[in-house]
Amino acid sequence: MHTTTKPPLPWYREVSRTQWKAFFAAWIGYVLDGFDFVLITLVLTEISSDFGLSTVQAASLISGAFITRWLGGAVLGALGDRYGRKLSMVLSILLYSLGTFACGFAWDYTSLFVARLAIGMGMAGEYSASATYVMESWPTRVRNRASGFLISGFSMGSVLAAQVYNWVVPTLGWRWMFYVGLLPIAVALWMRRALPEAADWNESVGKQAEKARPNPFRPLFATPARATVNVVLAVAATVSLFAVFTPAGDGLVPVLSVVAAAALIAFAVQLGGRRSWLLYVSMIVTIFFAFLYSWPIQALLPTYLKTELGYSPEQVTGALYFAGFGTMAGCWLAGFAGDWMGTKKAYALTLLASLVFVFPVFAVRDNLLLLGALLFVLQATSFGISGLLPRYIGGHFPTENRAAALGFTYNVGALGGAVAPVLGAHLAAGMDLGRALAVLTFAGTVIVVLLVGFDVPGRLNRLTDPDGTVDHLAEATPESAAAAPSDAVPMASR
Repeated sequence: MHTTTKPPLPWYREVSRTQWKAFFAAWIGYVLDGFDFVLITLVLTEISSDFGLSTVQAASLISGAFITRWLGGAVLGALGDRYGRKLSMVLSILLYSLGTFACGFAWDYTSLFVARLAIGMGMAGEYSASATYVMESWPTRVRNRASGFLISGFSMGSVLAAQVYNWVVPTLGWRWMFYVGLLPIAVALWMRRALPEAADWNESVGKQAEKARPNPFRPLFATPARATVNVVLAVAATVSLFAVFTPAGDGLVPVLSVVAAAALIAFAVQLGGRRSWLLYVSMIVTIFFAFLYSWPIQALLPTYLKTELGYSPEQVTGALYFAGFGTMAGCWLAGFAGDWMGTKKAYALTLLASLVFVFPVFAVRDNLLLLGALLFVLQATSFGISGLLPRYIGGHFPTENRAAALGFTYNVGALGGAVAPVLGAHLAAGMDLGRALAVLTFAGTVIVVLLVGFDVPGRLNRLTDPDGTVDHLAEATPESAAAAPSDAVPMASR
């Protein structure tokens, strides 16, 4: 008897309507995240002029949102692990929208800096909650695509912010950029009102009684003495970071940096425990350098274009379009490449290719079209490949503590993004800003290629946990492997 085999379905039909809805709700949050966060880079020169800020002070306003990210990522991630990804997503978006609103009413450097701290906390929670929500909702085979497509929302937000800057700032001033940033918040909250919970979390945690659910912070408060010590460490880390990135720490930056680093590493060791502490620490280091290579350009490109190249607001917007769409294209490419050749290999090889374009970008001065084309390719192969970061990080941690672990390690490592613009501004004192940005980007990229390409976090983790799961996100639960019965589409064969 002759039988025929049905051809495999296209990948996008493996994702059910419910799973697509979950994706778009999270993606909108990332669009808002990118819009709100990038605003400060676009209006940095206007704010500096109004408040009389130095280049280093202005750069520290960008850094401000990174200072509280470690705390926001850990707390909101822990809430997501215990009570579900949906609650954490909603709280995150409310927090950074309030911070954005406060930026519009800032009256000096300090008030604006404090508002940026609130944005940082909310942004951190949004990253960990939305990333885990989408990856745990989509089929296992296409989770790199889920990661890359999701992160592309940040770039869409930055492109929208550049267009709004062109429309709003020349006529209404920089404050209105922050007021406008509030308008889409209601859309994101409305889209998330009736979402189902993430499938993996619901299967592993949601069915448990509340008392039995994970508490990622339990190791930090195991005894009264340990709780007291960790509260002191949290205060020390926050105060030290605040002082490092503001004039309050002048003359003490090396000492304060060591204090903050020691406190955060102490948290990583406790949260990781005997089996995973090396994984936590090495993942933080990897992400730190990932930010150090990508954020000099993200943070200071508008300043470079306006000050060194003398570009008009329209020309700056045009260049940022190329950069933003390049990043989006890179995120989409990253998703397909990661599912095709594996997350780590796709990440390392694409970053290696990006090195060809770093110095040429800053060699072009009076040709906007050529500069835009080079920015497009550089951002696609450099910043765009970061679309794989949620998949790369999340695969190292089990569902029960994934949101808190991803939120903590990613957002502690994100301090590289706080260091990057300040370091770039300091380097620019001895060379032009364009060269400083190129040097930082090139050096940081080489380090990340080595760390990811040689799987340093995974190798170190196997030293303390030789029998641990290599990739937790590669293990499908019954609910994540297929769609819900009401709108299910059969999975294609592998």
